[in-house]
Amino acid sequence: MSAAVIRRITVVTAVHAPSARFLPAAYQSLCEQRLPDGWEWRWLIQEDGDDGGGGDDEGGGDDGGGGGAVGGEVRAWVPEDARVSFRRGRAGGPGVARTLALARAEGPYVKVLDADDQLTPGALARDLAALEGRPDIGWATSRALDLLPDGSTAGFPGDPAEGPVERGTVLGHWAANGFRAQVHPATLFVRRELLLALGGWMALPASEDTGLLLALDAVSRGWFSAQTGLLYRKWEGQVTGHPAHTDPVEREARMSVVAARAHALAELGWQYN
Repeated sequence: MSAAVIRRITVVTAVHAPSARFLPAAYQSLCEQRLPDGWEWRWLIQEDGDDGGGGDDEGGGDDGGGGGAVGGEVRAWVPEDARVSFRRGRAGGPGVARTLALARAEGPYVKVLDADDQLTPGALARDLAALEGRPDIGWATSRALDLLPDGSTAGFPGDPAEGPVERGTVLGHWAANGFRAQVHPATLFVRRELLLALGGWMALPASEDTGLLLALDAVSRGWFSAQTGLLYRKWEGQVTGHPAHTDPVEREARMSVVAARAHALAELGWQYN
């Protein structure tokens, strides 16, 4: 009898030195995931900007658990696990880091996990079930909760109902509600072939994940899981808290190109099938 075929979910994480200390919690949340027989996950960690810690590595770290050494600050937090792959690249923002990581991605699905966030139990299995049973669905998202510094959580108003998200729905809501989508791009689970066809994440200093989400929405039906799938950590020093993130001139430019890309894709008429 031949060995069973193992199918893979690739989890992609962009990280830089300030957020590296949260990697162990993200890793623990991955280890708590239970997948159906025949499925496994692999975690691709891509450092955004080399901190001077040396060459690339496969598998977990042998540098210990500290993060204060000069050089190798990110590498020191990478878990010792054969399922974990770590690489460095030039600084270009999280979208560039994730897209570089796609060079190592295998299997039919890609899951986003930011370095400072955590998956909830069952999140990967729910994402997988949504797409495996529905070949017309190209991507899935789930409910997210803010994880506050004191350990408490807070929800977001306006979550859609569990089920399919029709093409154009996310863009319409985003445009009508101050550029806020009703589903969170940090919870994205997507077919790898579709992600590659759209070129990965947008080449923007921020909102690159929203840009991808709206591009997916333009060409494919999605899925929303009403069960919480992600704890979205709020902490002092995160990139979305920097003044540059809310600079009105840059923000207007980001929103303009994100919308233009989504509209252009929709008008082309190509759909994921």
